[in-house]
Amino acid sequence: MSDTPVAIGLTVDGLTVRYGAFTALTEVGFTLAPGEALGLVGGSGSGKSTVLRAICGLAPRNAGQVQLQAEGEGATTALPSPGSLAFRRCVQMVFQDPFGSLHPRQTVDRQLAEPLAIHGVPDAEARIARALDEVGLSDGFRFRYPHQLSGGQRQRVAIARALILEPRVLLLDEPTSALDASVQAEVLNLLDSLRQRRRLSYLMVSHDLAVVTHLCQRLLVMERGRIVEQLTAPDLAARRVQAPATQALLAAAQGFVRRPAAPAGPVA
Repeated sequence: MSDTPVAIGLTVDGLTVRYGAFTALTEVGFTLAPGEALGLVGGSGSGKSTVLRAICGLAPRNAGQVQLQAEGEGATTALPSPGSLAFRRCVQMVFQDPFGSLHPRQTVDRQLAEPLAIHGVPDAEARIARALDEVGLSDGFRFRYPHQLSGGQRQRVAIARALILEPRVLLLDEPTSALDASVQAEVLNLLDSLRQRRRLSYLMVSHDLAVVTHLCQRLLVMERGRIVEQLTAPDLAARRVQAPATQALLAAAQGFVRRPAAPAGPVA
């Protein structure tokens, strides 16, 4: 990879996903600017993860378009088309559960080597060592199995696997929700430093508003398969929101509030 990689973003227009009679997404549209970190938030079942899966081809697209866009004028003509092998190399995904996304009977080394073999990338040894080093794991982790790693280590391996093809866009499906608070902070700081160093673009799904505002500059709020509000991270932190769905998310983020007990009535 060159010292000054070109940042690449995404444009999604009219994305619609149906499963039989159920419509999971209805004409979803947004732009992920090159080098930007964009958050997708919403309640369970709002369609957040379906957006990521539809972009990378893991969910059927009944309508709509997904296009890559590069910074600078005239650069979009050389970008790969969605569904192509080159597109899959450019756009990679990190899943929510690192234990479920890693093959339990394959070593770390083999799981990192597989995408290189599929795409015919040479110099696998050097790439595997560099990918592990970038996520803070030593070469000694190469021949361990997933069950021999902690949750944070497994997620670092999953990030290394996504990065090993040197993509320009990462789709992050709640990458820290399965981790405890201290490990969450480590992984978030790792993702932030990787984005700045590699000039990556992030589309991140999360139900945790604190996580999203830590990593993302802008947020899209989803409800029932639609985008109902767009706002910046400072707007969310200052509670400058309008959509009822966003207000409900903020209220839920406050956590459980104990109400004072009602006074006991007179004893008969």
